Amino acid sequence: MSANSKLSTLSKQVLASSRRRVTVPQLSFLAKPSRFFPCRPLSTGLRAQRTRALGVELARSFTASAQSRGAAAAALAEDEEPEVVHNVEHDLGTLPAEKIRNIAIIAHVDHGKTTLVDQLLRQSGTLRPNTESGSASDNIEASNPAFVQRLMDSNDLEKERGITILSKCTSIDYNGTNINIVDTPGHADFGGEVERVLNMVDGVALIVDATDGPMTQTRFVLSKALARGLKPLVVLNKADRNTARPAQVESDLFDLFATLGASDEQADYPVLYASAKQGWASETMPVGGEPPAGSNMTPLFDLILSHVPAPTKLDRTAPFSMLTVQIESDPYVGVLYLGRVQSGVLRSNDLLWAIDSNGNKVGEGRVKKIFGRRGLERTDKDAAGAGEIVSIAGIKMGSGGVNVTLVHPEGWGEGGPKPLPTTPIDPPTISVVVYPNDSPLGGREGTKLTSQMIRDRIYKEAETNVALNVLPGPTSESLELRGRGVLHLGVLFETLRREGYELGIGPPKAVLIPDPDVPGGKLEPVEECTVMVREEHAGGVVQKLTMRKGEMISYEADDAQEGWVRIVMNVPARGLIGYMSGEFKNDVHGQGTINHIFKGYEPYRGAMDTGRNGALISCAAGETSGYAMMPLQARGTMFIHPQIQVYPGMVIGESSKSQDMYINPCVKKQLTNIRAAGADEKIVLASPRVMTLEESLAYMADDELVEVTPKTVRLRKLVLDENKRKKSKKA
Repeated sequence: MSANSKLSTLSKQVLASSRRRVTVPQLSFLAKPSRFFPCRPLSTGLRAQRTRALGVELARSFTASAQSRGAAAAALAEDEEPEVVHNVEHDLGTLPAEKIRNIAIIAHVDHGKTTLVDQLLRQSGTLRPNTESGSASDNIEASNPAFVQRLMDSNDLEKERGITILSKCTSIDYNGTNINIVDTPGHADFGGEVERVLNMVDGVALIVDATDGPMTQTRFVLSKALARGLKPLVVLNKADRNTARPAQVESDLFDLFATLGASDEQADYPVLYASAKQGWASETMPVGGEPPAGSNMTPLFDLILSHVPAPTKLDRTAPFSMLTVQIESDPYVGVLYLGRVQSGVLRSNDLLWAIDSNGNKVGEGRVKKIFGRRGLERTDKDAAGAGEIVSIAGIKMGSGGVNVTLVHPEGWGEGGPKPLPTTPIDPPTISVVVYPNDSPLGGREGTKLTSQMIRDRIYKEAETNVALNVLPGPTSESLELRGRGVLHLGVLFETLRREGYELGIGPPKAVLIPDPDVPGGKLEPVEECTVMVREEHAGGVVQKLTMRKGEMISYEADDAQEGWVRIVMNVPARGLIGYMSGEFKNDVHGQGTINHIFKGYEPYRGAMDTGRNGALISCAAGETSGYAMMPLQARGTMFIHPQIQVYPGMVIGESSKSQDMYINPCVKKQLTNIRAAGADEKIVLASPRVMTLEESLAYMADDELVEVTPKTVRLRKLVLDENKRKKSKKA
């Protein structure tokens, strides 16, 4: 074989090896004298020059080490190309599947999910004192000022309301195992956040209040987890309270598992007793609610490792696939798609396709960054294997983003890549119509006013909010939004107003569907409503809900608190719209709670009388005055303060009668040189009833709108002109 043929063979090996990303064989046979080249060894520059002449681009300089000479000699001795062996378990940056646990924290509202996650982050060493971001400084815990309370509630609205609205993912390391924890909301209106993240985890921790026991949302989230085949572990939180009744709560919880059709494996759940606020968990109920000295969350960590299965059933040798469950953003790399890797291994610069639920390609791109989690911070990763929860940057999509499958385009066979199955979401129950703000005071506070800007923003929200449906409205400039409840839609509108949008929002209505069994009949959504109230106020609550077409299911004394009763009723969703926001608080004098969960669709129960009085409507434009409002207080309850801008058709109060009443709150006192013998009458005004956005949505009548601006929430008539309103009523 001649030297030229040797060079030709070697150059082919170099090119093939560079394509396979393996070590490039060195041209070290040139470094020793031979009969083909009776000369001294070539210098590094000459070797590089010779290689470029052959058309080979080298990634690094050549060295004449003994190891490289041996590799080159073996390569030259064989005519066949070396076989590349790919070991998945040793991929750079991937974690072994046995060292991964994915778990979701689910519970009813205020049962302590977020507080429990705080303790897990602290005691695992993921968070250190005084290292949290300054944006959460208003959540500093008084009992432990070194740490931040409710760290996972990072959204502004979550901090203000003290509730969890969005599902969030965090990660901790314990005994060499990476535990991914998903904190979920507890309100029924945000149940869609819970449903969409359950396909990302392999187990759930069900948190139950040791006093209240299983509640309505406990039933909802547990039913979704059991339907996916997940095996829960149970934590009875707030076990340090004197009112804790663990024996009764455990009995009620087992009955709930049996009612929901849990399998034998799912019903054989472990139970821990804990106090998330004090930071301890125990396998046995402490005597008197006081744990032994030195107690911590170690039993819960150990139970997660032993009870939650590792994602070892996922195939890392298959092509890459991942279902996106959340969209994030980063100021440096742009849009991030969060999800759990379902199969294969992902590396930076890999080409991915985005496929919707119908199998259509909706985007593609190369992976720029792969981020994992460490506490609340993102960490760079070179690769991620099946079972890991990561965020991916670099994929460009025209629309959508949630419940979209990201796949590697090759290796799927003749059928090509297929979308991953998604979790079905319960249907929305409440709808509202959104209009651009056309009031006389429109455009004074907001910066985003046109219907096109509102339309684009709402459709963008619908891409990530899986429980929100958007339909065309009754006019070309309006949209119909369907959601889980008034709180669900109210949070969306509050977010829009803070972004500078001005909206007109129609009255919320129940979503009716045709009855397949009765021609021309309709079905309406019905909620299972659970009321905890003092016994002396129970009669008024039952009367109000019965007027709203409610049917009583059970009425029993509460074992946990003497003098309290638990009432369960099935109430149409439209019957709860105006009652939960304001009337219920007055009926129970602030001593009671009401929770609801979607039960199903039942035949329409007919019209209902909510008992709301007429409205006090302004018939003048200008600034209100205390002089004019003082005598008008006898007409009803005011909603506004003095020195507020009003316009004709604006609702400024509730009439004491059933009919609407038109008043002029802008009359000014005439200043003349005529003086009365007595002193001027002192102006005394009662405090107005100022309603929040959700309260306004629940209060409004069918012919009214809520005007939402960045600084103001106003109630107005849909048709501002009085004469046109009268004509429309006659028609």
